[in-house]
Amino acid sequence: MELTNIGTIKDVMSRNGFTFSKALGQNFLINPTVCPKIAELGGCKPGTAAIEIGTGVGVLTKELALRCDKVLAIEIDERLKPVLAETLEEYDNIDIVFADILKTDLSALIAEKLPGYDEIVVCANLPYYITSPVIMKLLEERPPIRSVTVMVQKEAADRLCAKMGTRECGAVTAAVNYYSEPKMLFRVNRGSFIPAPNVDSAVIRLDIPDKPRYTVSDEKLFFKIVRASFAQRRKQLLNPLSAALGIPKPELAEMLGKCGIRQTARPEELKMEDIVALCETIADKK
Repeated sequence: MELTNIGTIKDVMSRNGFTFSKALGQNFLINPTVCPKIAELGGCKPGTAAIEIGTGVGVLTKELALRCDKVLAIEIDERLKPVLAETLEEYDNIDIVFADILKTDLSALIAEKLPGYDEIVVCANLPYYITSPVIMKLLEERPPIRSVTVMVQKEAADRLCAKMGTRECGAVTAAVNYYSEPKMLFRVNRGSFIPAPNVDSAVIRLDIPDKPRYTVSDEKLFFKIVRASFAQRRKQLLNPLSAALGIPKPELAEMLGKCGIRQTARPEELKMEDIVALCETIADKK
């Protein structure tokens, strides 16, 4: 079954009484070149298992199943059960769990559904409205996965993959860099979907190293510094950090200087090493 053919998709959906849900951000891919690239660049190969978040009609699911030994798909919309039973009926290596990924204990699910797999990757076409929450869940909870390859809104991709110390970076950039190595893979225009969204998309990959890229003694303090710094991205660091951390400005200014950070510096100028150094300097004073 050609799942990127508009006629095929409409026929399957019609026979199963399925209609798109705007609330769930459902835009299904009809560009036949995109999903094979996601699967290949996402590290899908014999001996690996793939986790997909949001199946749609199964376009990407199919490509993952063709390349991986096992596919664990997590889909929130139970209305897709009869659709997927038809579109994926020829594949016996797909396990679909109907659940909300944001309410799912992913590590427990992996232990139950994918025992024995050392190489597990995540590949997904994420609804725009849950991009950041899903990505941060995958990184913060540290499930046993090697990488996260996702299609997201182009603007979100630019922010997630921005270089630290540039105008494009933000709090989410710092968080993603703390846990992984982000990389922009390729762009996907809005005409690749049905219904077509109002924006273009891009596919990114977050490679998760075996050992943490950065080590801090207090992760909560680190992310408190990140949130406070980027809450007012165009303003100087001193005021928001002093207020958020409860540290007098003169004392904080001294700490910034010790880390080689100018008192007049703005958040967008910070590199990861600067934030780590500031975190450790503040932690030492506690």
